[in-house]
Amino acid sequence: MKNVLNTETKPFVKWAGGKRQLLPIIIKNLPKELIENRIKTYIEPFVGGGAVFFYIVENYKLDRIILNDKNEELIDVYRVIQNNVDALIDELRKVEKEYLSLDENGRKAYFYEKRDQYNSNKKDRILTAVNFIFLNRTCFNGLYRVNKKGEFNVPYGRYKNPTILDEENLRNVSICLKNVELHSGDFEEIENYVDDKSFIYLDPPYRPLDATSNFTSYDKGEFNDDDQKRLAAFYRLLNEKGAKLMLSNSDPKNIDEKDDFFDELYKGFNIKRVYANRMINSNGKGRGKIAELLITNY
Repeated sequence: MKNVLNTETKPFVKWAGGKRQLLPIIIKNLPKELIENRIKTYIEPFVGGGAVFFYIVENYKLDRIILNDKNEELIDVYRVIQNNVDALIDELRKVEKEYLSLDENGRKAYFYEKRDQYNSNKKDRILTAVNFIFLNRTCFNGLYRVNKKGEFNVPYGRYKNPTILDEENLRNVSICLKNVELHSGDFEEIENYVDDKSFIYLDPPYRPLDATSNFTSYDKGEFNDDDQKRLAAFYRLLNEKGAKLMLSNSDPKNIDEKDDFFDELYKGFNIKRVYANRMINSNGKGRGKIAELLITNY
């Protein structure tokens, strides 16, 4: 089995709350049934950047892998990488060359031109995927945020030499996605794929720790406390089906020690507090090691 630090494939997008830095802890907490090859199906209802998926697919043999995310644009990029990686790489190479040849003012204008193009035309799947990756690599903090109209609205980020095309990694991602089933919908839609030989890793939009750390607008809707409660009920339903479950979320106790929101929602399951470097508010002073929750039913 590969050491996680030598894993070749990594997420092709920067994603708020990405799990790459928590991967060693997640690996230590994987169910023994997966390690013993008794798990046949792996499912992620909120795939995001896919850091955990890439580790799983490179280290374990599974009969079926299902990746889902409510962000349809993100899943469309996964589909393009899965089926048209050569065309995607060719177009990204052109965009990277054009962008890096510009001065600061030119880059900023180019960014907003691509943002407008992305928001106004999503009929060309490869062009849309190119713009998605370009914007992700050059926008402020690599965020994906949309307004109520579904328009991407993250501003320009000032990076001196951003990597827009990582050809080797994109090809590795394409290999990892071979035979993977890709879906875009609500998390509850994966229920019919789950049985007692399934392992599901749930990484929903985190509950905001404060008003300035709200990164839940990754599609036209928001993932609010009612959705967190609905997810907890779904977790219990999957538990009754005999599936092995792991869920990540923020720990409200970082801000308020009396906030038992998740402790109450997931009472009866194993709740571990693990630590990650996160920016918990917009002014940068909130960046540091904070607790996050890892909730399992085993």
